[in-house]
Amino acid sequence: MGFFKDFKSFLLKGDIVALATAVVIGGAFNKIVGSAVADIIMPIVGVITGGTDFTQKFIALDGGEYANLAAATEAGAAVMTYGNLIQAIINFIIVGLFIFIVLKAYEKSKKKEEAAAPAPPAGPTQEELLAEIRDLLKK
Repeated sequence: MGFFKDFKSFLLKGDIVALATAVVIGGAFNKIVGSAVADIIMPIVGVITGGTDFTQKFIALDGGEYANLAAATEAGAAVMTYGNLIQAIINFIIVGLFIFIVLKAYEKSKKKEEAAAPAPPAGPTQEELLAEIRDLLKK
């Protein structure tokens, strides 16, 4: 019975629960960012680059000329899909930007909370303490 009790206390520690929550939210956040990149950002980049779809950019290692990625893979050619790397880099930059914005807003809210907190009451200065000690010693 001790094993299950220990396991339960391990799972219910604040750090584990916070980590699990962060993982779940991170997974959902990744889907949102992936959709934003694939459905919004990449089409705009495609228009800017003249209709280029980066996911279809590849190099056939057998030297063959293929019309598209599907034709190359259907023919059994080994391909390097460098377009997927470009899209992954853009995903990384956008995720980093989103996280930066969220953390910046969090830090700003924390500073407002710190500024709103009342200052602790000021104690006596060093000179006042020394004067009090001097007066007590005179007595």
